[in-house]
Amino acid sequence: MVCVILFVGLIFPYGFSNAADIEELKSKITEKSNEMQKLEQEIQKWEGELEVVGKEKKSLNNEIYYLDTTEKKLKTNINLTNNQIYSTSLKIEKLGIEIDEKEDGIEKNSKALAEAVRSIHEQESYTILETVLKNKTMSDFWNDLEGLQKVQSEIQIKTNELKKLKEGLETDKKSSEIQKNNLSNYKVELDDRKVIVENTKEVKNELLEDTKNKESNYQKILAEKLALKKAFEAELAQYEEALRIAVDPQSIPNANNTILAWPLDSIRITQYFGNTPFATQNPQVYGSGSHNGIDFGASTGTKLKTALSGIVTATGNTDADCPGASYGKWVLIKHNNGLSTLYAHMSLIKVSSGQTVVTGDTIGYTGNTGYSTGPHLHFTVYATQGVRVQNYNFRSCSGKSTTMPLAPKEAYLNPLSYLPEY
Repeated sequence: MVCVILFVGLIFPYGFSNAADIEELKSKITEKSNEMQKLEQEIQKWEGELEVVGKEKKSLNNEIYYLDTTEKKLKTNINLTNNQIYSTSLKIEKLGIEIDEKEDGIEKNSKALAEAVRSIHEQESYTILETVLKNKTMSDFWNDLEGLQKVQSEIQIKTNELKKLKEGLETDKKSSEIQKNNLSNYKVELDDRKVIVENTKEVKNELLEDTKNKESNYQKILAEKLALKKAFEAELAQYEEALRIAVDPQSIPNANNTILAWPLDSIRITQYFGNTPFATQNPQVYGSGSHNGIDFGASTGTKLKTALSGIVTATGNTDADCPGASYGKWVLIKHNNGLSTLYAHMSLIKVSSGQTVVTGDTIGYTGNTGYSTGPHLHFTVYATQGVRVQNYNFRSCSGKSTTMPLAPKEAYLNPLSYLPEY
């Protein structure tokens, strides 16, 4: 029968020609996932070693070992990122095949439906007399009617299947777009880590050149850096005292643990705001000479995220004019709620002044620039009213002009007043 023949094209919505390719891709994806798991375990091992040596007494051997281990960890990170790129490429290829299959199924079903609808219209256009004359017997006539009704019913079923195919296709396309975006992010991250590896090598080479591989020279350099830091901070305190900027308490939000997000994925606080037990328990306490933010332990090359949406006020590098005295590479972000956040001692900055950022955006990577006894993130929260980014001439830095954010003590706020509970 014509109707039955037409319906055959509606029975198989999917092709199976690419099933072997999909299975092969699945196998490769699983293999890469296992490799990535091993690399992540290796990274954790390096992290553990870095944490142990970071707590040991500062010595030239320990510092060289730390830099070597940091380089190994970063290279493992690069290897992991390469695997993530390859794995994502495989997933995109797999999605592409699945999307092609669904599109093929939709096309075949659409053609079959169109032919079935054409046949129905043709049958419906006949008069009863024409239909009787067209068939040899009345039995044939009723069989045609029955077949026509069956096709109408199946058309409705297959139309619904087509809708589901389309929905699945749209979902796959969205998933493919996400995978492509991840692929782009991985490639950027790969390039970033390569830069940080090169920077780590440079730091090691400079250290060996400056110390002539002698412990006594290393200890002398440490003492000089500490003296520079103290002199720099003394001048800094004078500048901040002279600012005399009034901060309206109404211009900042009340303490609330939902205002800011953690700037790192893994949180380990190594120094608190104010540097006293009292300061950690009281929301807004900061005294002269105290710690004006909180420190998070994080090895060099850890992704650093903005704690809240806002606009990058400024970026800078105090090492350019006064090496080893202050924040090193830093980023200041202004938020629309009266707060500003500072991220310091970075190894690589990924944003620029005036740029809009969203909560969770990668703004750079943690490091060990400026005066730092080990890689970490220094995180400060300001009342925006009080913070100023200006050029300051420091006698301790041979009178060189250094650009950095400064604020009166009233403008420094305890970050834990706004971050999630720790």
